[in-house]
Amino acid sequence: MEAEHVEILNFLRKYSPFNELPEEELQLAAKNTSVAYFKAKTQILEFNQHIDSLHVVRSGSIETYHKDGSLFNRLDEGGFFGEAGLLRKGRVRFPVRTIEDTLLYYIPGELFNRFYDEYDSFADAVEVEEQRRVSHAVKEHENRNRTLAARVETLITREPVAIDKNASIREAAGLMTDEKVSSLLIYDGEKQDKPVGIITDKDLRKRVLAVDRDASSPVSDIMSENLIFIQHNNRVFEAFLTMLRTNLHHLPVLRQQKVVGVIALSDVARHESQSSLYVVSSIFKQTSIEELSQLVPDVHKSFVRMVEEDANSRIIGSAMATIGRSFKQRLLELAEEKYGPPPVPYCFLALGSMARDEQTVVTDQDNAMVLDDSFDPKLHDEYFLNIAQFVSDGLNACGYTYCTGDIMATNPNWRQPLSKWKHYFSDWIDNPSPEKLLQSSIFFDLDGVGGETRFAKELNQLIRKKAPKNKRFLGSMARNALNRTPPLGFFKDFVMEKDGKHRDSINTKRRGTGPVADLIRVHALAIGAQRQNSFARLEEIIEANVLPKGRGPDLRDALELISMVRIRHQALALEAGDPPDNNVAPEDLSDFERKNLKDAFQILSNAQKYLRYKYSGG
Repeated sequence: MEAEHVEILNFLRKYSPFNELPEEELQLAAKNTSVAYFKAKTQILEFNQHIDSLHVVRSGSIETYHKDGSLFNRLDEGGFFGEAGLLRKGRVRFPVRTIEDTLLYYIPGELFNRFYDEYDSFADAVEVEEQRRVSHAVKEHENRNRTLAARVETLITREPVAIDKNASIREAAGLMTDEKVSSLLIYDGEKQDKPVGIITDKDLRKRVLAVDRDASSPVSDIMSENLIFIQHNNRVFEAFLTMLRTNLHHLPVLRQQKVVGVIALSDVARHESQSSLYVVSSIFKQTSIEELSQLVPDVHKSFVRMVEEDANSRIIGSAMATIGRSFKQRLLELAEEKYGPPPVPYCFLALGSMARDEQTVVTDQDNAMVLDDSFDPKLHDEYFLNIAQFVSDGLNACGYTYCTGDIMATNPNWRQPLSKWKHYFSDWIDNPSPEKLLQSSIFFDLDGVGGETRFAKELNQLIRKKAPKNKRFLGSMARNALNRTPPLGFFKDFVMEKDGKHRDSINTKRRGTGPVADLIRVHALAIGAQRQNSFARLEEIIEANVLPKGRGPDLRDALELISMVRIRHQALALEAGDPPDNNVAPEDLSDFERKNLKDAFQILSNAQKYLRYKYSGG
């Protein structure tokens, strides 16, 4: 072996993934390696450029970038790059530039691919490094989308402007004009901790000018009460979703129970896709089911736009769930206009993915109705059946298909008084069996979207109180969560659908995101988690040390990857004019995506094994 080859061999022996290779293969790699030198600040690779070799940093340092120019990673001696391009049909995924004078080794792509295919230890080492980079990429993605991941407090540009509730409307309007603000907090002179109300430009137009109200009247006559606040350390996208759900344009911001500012929808609009705002605002302007159904193309455009803007699955899922809630809320309003006000209080429930804020454009409707205990079936049930049928038909017309399992408020079993619902949950938890819980698991993801939402809060409180104490219940829920397994065979090959129109494809919901949400739900019930979104539940689960160290972040990354494969597949179908679905054909994925999807499914498989172990005594 030539002296320079010996030097290369000795270098490769020190670093992963090369130290995972047999000696003869390592020697072959050394003999076929070429060397290149680049000065500092030199562009080595451009996005989508053809690549035919693995690049290894012999000395110096480099930076890799996203295609938008933001930093992805930094590497120095022993680091390697280009493997993503080699696994993605020979096209560079991350542009590369030297930081300082750099010496690179080039290992032919043919050798890299052979090592990757033939030596599991080599492939595993590459994957471990790639997982580190994926984790790094998630953090960088948040930085690049800092307009969404930023804290609410970053939107505050000034201290809040306020006035006493006994001041006149004229004084309030003058203060808003002088201070150049679109809202004004209203305080009770004796209570200075939190405001008792708020007025906005819109209030002055609608409640004063439009009705010719006397401007000398106290401002308390036109203020909005029962304010909704947001914490200073909440994220911008959470403020955005709060505004969409409540149809508010201004939110007071709290820090340690004191208002430190007010953010407006116009502030948030600079940080979020305009299309989502447009869809939700349009929903509440429609006056019939037919008009609402005509917004479906706008919903699809909003979905595709978020995907194209590189939003993550949590943001997309939350935005789509908010759009779905808005349809339900508007349909409830239209139903009450048609059939009159409710004879007794009620709460309309969202279940499953909508309650978890994890919706896509392919979803059916899962809902129920909780009625006040004064409900009398003979007097009231016809009204609530009409309401349920109107909403269900409207949702179906708007793209939320009827539930094939009949989990809808049109089913009398799921249209019951609060006391009956409490009996349902108590029985499911106190007297569990996998068979009994098979169809009822979805009810453990519930959220009130209309009417007396306190009914939903009472049910969630009951669940959080009773579930952690019952091992048999948790064991039964765990057993059901294991019914849907990831699509991996014995040799880690994909196991695909065997019949039907989706033959030879992978159902990324039934075999991917669904099982992940199921097992996360079990752990969440075990600790009495407060939140329902799977990512938020995972945060609580990790804090509670329920999972072995490192498993929580792995599961989070796996959920994100599977979700985004599913979401991108649906977006591509919409762009092509095809009906979106959950079934992805492996041949439609790049080598890189296939490999990482297998890794994510393996993480899911390991998480299910741990679930079985942890709750097997139940």
